[in-house]
Amino acid sequence: MKKYLAECVGTFILVLFGCGTAVVAGDKVGIVGIAFAFGLALIGAAYGIGPISGCHINPAVSLGVFVAGRMTVKDMLGYWVGQFVGAIAAASVLSAIAGGVAGGYNLAVSGLGQNGWGVGYQGGYNLTSAILFEFVATLIFVIVILGSTQKCAPSGFAGLAIGLTLVVIHIFGIHITGVSVNPARSLGPALFVGGQALSQMWLFLLVPSLGGLTAGLLFRTKSLEVE
Repeated sequence: MKKYLAECVGTFILVLFGCGTAVVAGDKVGIVGIAFAFGLALIGAAYGIGPISGCHINPAVSLGVFVAGRMTVKDMLGYWVGQFVGAIAAASVLSAIAGGVAGGYNLAVSGLGQNGWGVGYQGGYNLTSAILFEFVATLIFVIVILGSTQKCAPSGFAGLAIGLTLVVIHIFGIHITGVSVNPARSLGPALFVGGQALSQMWLFLLVPSLGGLTAGLLFRTKSLEVE
């Protein structure tokens, strides 16, 4: 249970500070600022809870770790519960904070850092672009995670490498989908915003999971695992 609680706390940190920066300060810090908010939140969580759970804080990562043969299905399911609960709790807190602004806050209009695609969302990229970006970005992200945490990798630097990778992914992809690469991160805000955010959730549940699964297979088959 300690591992599952750690995953809940870590995902809470990621969603609150990543999406929170987009909601409260996005117009001031821009894409690069939001990207660093997500990456630095992950780095902080990695060194805070990494010794307990490995700091997956992402169901697609846990799926990749399971497929790679590094965790049991029981732990994977426990991690998933912790991650989704943490993301939903963070979105709830963020919604309450945003609602305190003078004049009120309209979730339907201003959103909560939710993911999406199509006309009216960010750069207006189509479904094909959204699928390609989320699959490739998650694949690369989980490859970095599995590679930097294998036994022969330099110790102590995984959190930094993973966090900086997430920064680059966000700089590239915020105008495409807002960047999910993480089903829990997507579900939390979508539940509160509803509407299109919720109707498009299927992509952010499915595609990042497929990216994580593919990365796991590359390590399971020793294609990228050091012998």
